[in-house]
Amino acid sequence: MNIEIKDLNVDVENKKVLQDFNLKIKPGEIHAIMGPNGTGKSTLSKVIMGYPDYKIVSGDILVNQESILNLEIDERSKLGIFLVYQNPIEISGLTNSEVIKASLDSREHISLYSFIKDLEKDVDNLMMPKEMLHRGFNVGFSGGERKKNEILQVLMLKPKFIILDELDSGLDVDSLKIVCSNLNNYLKDHKDTSVLIITHYTRVLEYLKPDIVHMMKNGTIVKTGDYSLAKLIEKHGYTKTFDIAED
Repeated sequence: MNIEIKDLNVDVENKKVLQDFNLKIKPGEIHAIMGPNGTGKSTLSKVIMGYPDYKIVSGDILVNQESILNLEIDERSKLGIFLVYQNPIEISGLTNSEVIKASLDSREHISLYSFIKDLEKDVDNLMMPKEMLHRGFNVGFSGGERKKNEILQVLMLKPKFIILDELDSGLDVDSLKIVCSNLNNYLKDHKDTSVLIITHYTRVLEYLKPDIVHMMKNGTIVKTGDYSLAKLIEKHGYTKTFDIAED
């Protein structure tokens, strides 16, 4: 999927959070955005998904050269955009399998046999207990279990643009390896899928190798490079790296 964000300015509660933000992600590319707290990284993810609390003052978001600003969240999801939440929500009264099946049925009909077969295969690959499929959606799940549940939805819904908002939050080392291995296998099988990784740390980038790394400050990108930029941030911290970027 081809993603282009053009001169985007966004206010949240009358405060400017994104300022003249520009980003292009080509089909099959993996981009990472790093930056300190409060710089607008998570705001960007929610604006792309179409959350109504985020006011777009100017600019545009294009998917395959078409603006999506007038599309609701569910319409953007049906285009193939999927946000892996930093803090996934829970839904009482609906099981995991029911939520995933309903999401699939909203796009195209899939037989119950095929659904169960694919779901159980993906659950096994993620090393999730099968009984989690019959529990309330994320109800009582640990942080790591919720993140695995997010990746389970990725594997089942097969999005074309995946936004990973602090994927490593709540995951131990073993679980991070498992989810990243599944994501890498998915990307090998779906080569045109684009990925945007939002993170503070390089740990997740060691498993999901980004093609391009961006550094944000005050709601805009101040530096772009390859994976070595992430290592520079890890070595020097944001402040010193910002100074290097601005020299």
